[in-house]
Amino acid sequence: MGKGGSLSDSVLKKILLSYTYVAIWIFLSFTVIVYNKYILDKKMYNWPFPISLTMIHMSFCATLAILLIKVFKFVEPVSMSRDVYLKSVVPIGALYSLSLWLSNSAYIYLSVSFIQMLKALMPVAVYSIGVLLKKENFKSNTMANMLSISLGVGIAAYGEARFDTWGVILQLGAVAFEATRLVMIQILLTSKGITLNPITSLYYVAPCCLVFLTIPWIFVEYPVLKETSSFHFDFVIFGTNSLCAFALNLAVFLLVGKTSALTMNVAGVVKDWLLIAFSWSVIKDTVTPINLFGYGLAFLGVAYYNHAKLQAMKAKEAQKKAQQADEEAGRLLEEREGEGNGKRTESGD
Repeated sequence: MGKGGSLSDSVLKKILLSYTYVAIWIFLSFTVIVYNKYILDKKMYNWPFPISLTMIHMSFCATLAILLIKVFKFVEPVSMSRDVYLKSVVPIGALYSLSLWLSNSAYIYLSVSFIQMLKALMPVAVYSIGVLLKKENFKSNTMANMLSISLGVGIAAYGEARFDTWGVILQLGAVAFEATRLVMIQILLTSKGITLNPITSLYYVAPCCLVFLTIPWIFVEYPVLKETSSFHFDFVIFGTNSLCAFALNLAVFLLVGKTSALTMNVAGVVKDWLLIAFSWSVIKDTVTPINLFGYGLAFLGVAYYNHAKLQAMKAKEAQKKAQQADEEAGRLLEEREGEGNGKRTESGD
């Protein structure tokens, strides 16, 4: 009874820990999105400089990642040659900088709720780019599901009260660059056996992101900031905002490490609905019934996509276990045959 009780206690502890990691990730992801919106929106803090904000985040995150890896030895660095860094990490850094720049820029033009609805297109973009780059196999039922997600987002866009074409272009561009980055991680890193967690990823990617962002910053934002003599760097606002962005990366490290990437996908859906509710009730963004209907349709498509991925992962795992069992049985049979032949030789002597 005691043994069974301790087992159920350990299972309960594991479940509670998983839910705690999920809650921390949802809270931090939620905070970073709302905080970025607050800083960039002209009706709130009114600091519409998305490149500068992204550069502050990258500088802060790179510094902390270097401290955690080099000084505190919190995470082991990945052994990587200069050639691999230039050919694999640098292109991923370029895509990441573009994705962050465009997604932060969208906050100036679109509501938080509508941005979350447009982000539902991420599986569509990842799958389409995966098919184009031959990392995914084309399946008509998967493509039909992708079309249903796209239709849902299209209906949500049709029902948007504060529709802004430029804002939509920016957010769709951010989704396209982020999806390309995710596929390129598979092609350039995973295929070479290199696995980066969020801390080592920031250690390698954040400095090169900073370099890429400096180029558009010099031409787009620096001249405007130079003229804005009234601006004083607010250490409290930008410091806490950057700390939240770094804490979010740590939370991803904990969540994926202690649960799974799929848990993060499911938690992401919960976070999106919470953000839509917050955007409507607190920020007072207009959320129409057509918005909700369209996003609900897209949400069902994303849920089905995640379910299909989980089933495929389970089938792959079962196949792997069956293969291992067959190999073990074959090895045992060979050993028995070897023993039998040995005994026959002894009796012959």
